[in-house]
Amino acid sequence: MGLMSMSYGYVYVASVALGADRNQTLKAFQEAEAYDGPSIIFAYAPCIAHGIDMSKTQTEQKRAVEAGYFPLYRYNPSLEQPFSWDAKDPKGAYQDFIRSEGRYKSLMKTNPDAAEALYAKAEADAHKRMEMYKAVGELVR
Repeated sequence: MGLMSMSYGYVYVASVALGADRNQTLKAFQEAEAYDGPSIIFAYAPCIAHGIDMSKTQTEQKRAVEAGYFPLYRYNPSLEQPFSWDAKDPKGAYQDFIRSEGRYKSLMKTNPDAAEALYAKAEADAHKRMEMYKAVGELVR
């Protein structure tokens, strides 16, 4: 959705996770509000289906970003260099992250063989998506 929204060339787009980077989140909201045009912000928000302690949602957001599960970026068409990649390279283990959440654990319980294959595919897809966002950042500079 983020890439599609950016493709219009006149939409402010950001991807944020408050628990991962409060300053980046605040900056995205300020930029979106100040932008003279449509703005969209994608925010990572864990829910009860993730099977986590809901008092730890900000910790879960940080884990998602650190594992390379969720990107942080801002695209502001009004700037000379509109794309800003705000995430650091993943330092957490993607598989550890998804295996810790109830929505992924349930698949392992019901179909372990399919789960292993799907977990590997999800990790490869996430890596490819992160690299694509980074490449977009290089193209629009």
